[in-house]
Amino acid sequence: MNKEIDFEIYLIISYGNFEIFLLDNKNYKNIYQKEFKFRGVSEKLDFNLLNDFLENNIFKIEKLAGNFVNNINIVIENKSILTSNIGIKKKNYTGEITDIILESMLTDVKDLFKENYNQYKLIHMIIDKYIIDGVSYSSLQDKISNDEICLEIKLISIPNLLILEIENILKKYQIQVNNYLDKGYVKDFIFDKQLNISQMAHNLKVGMNKNEIQIISKSSKKLGFFEKFFQLFS
Repeated sequence: MNKEIDFEIYLIISYGNFEIFLLDNKNYKNIYQKEFKFRGVSEKLDFNLLNDFLENNIFKIEKLAGNFVNNINIVIENKSILTSNIGIKKKNYTGEITDIILESMLTDVKDLFKENYNQYKLIHMIIDKYIIDGVSYSSLQDKISNDEICLEIKLISIPNLLILEIENILKKYQIQVNNYLDKGYVKDFIFDKQLNISQMAHNLKVGMNKNEIQIISKSSKKLGFFEKFFQLFS
C-alpha cells in the first residue's frame, strides 16, 4: 500500500468547472486528473454539483492511491476572495535588521487583519517590497543595517462562510482541508505553461515564493523563522 504522504490531492473550484488531481509527489506528475465543465458562470457556487463531482471521483482516487482520502488542497476562484495591501513601518533601534524585527512586523499585520476582517480567513500573506532607507528591494538583502524599515504586504483572504459551506460538503467524505490557495495568485506567480494548476499550487505550497509567509497551525512544530521560508502561527 502506498504511503499517503507520497500523494497530494488538489481540488480546483472555478467558475464553470471543477477539476481534481492526484499528484504523485515523488515523481512530480499527476496520476489522476478529471475535469467537469458546466454551463453558467454564476457567482454562487453550486454545492450540489460539487458534491456530485466529488462522489464521482473520490473512490477512484482512493483505489488508485491505495489509501483513504483524508486531506485535500483547494485552489479556488471566487469573487468573494478579498485582496488587500498594507504598508507597515517600524523603527529599528538595534541597527541591524534582524529576524525578530521582521517577525514582529508580520505578526502585527496578521493581528491587525484578524481584528478588522474577522469574517475572513487569511490564505496568502506576501511581502511585495522591503523599503530600506528609501530604496525598494524585492527580497531581503543580507546584513542590512538601518534605523527604519518599511514593508509592503499583500493579503489574500477567503470568507469564513464560503469555507464552512465547502467543508460541510467534504465532511460527507470525511475529508479535511489542508490548504486554501487563490487560483489567480497561483496562476500569476508561475509562468511555466507546461505545468498544470496542481503542480503550480504544489510549488507555492512548498515555498517557491520566498516572500510568502506560511501561516501554520499553532499545533505544528515551530521551525526557525527563516527555515526554508517565512512562517507565522494562526
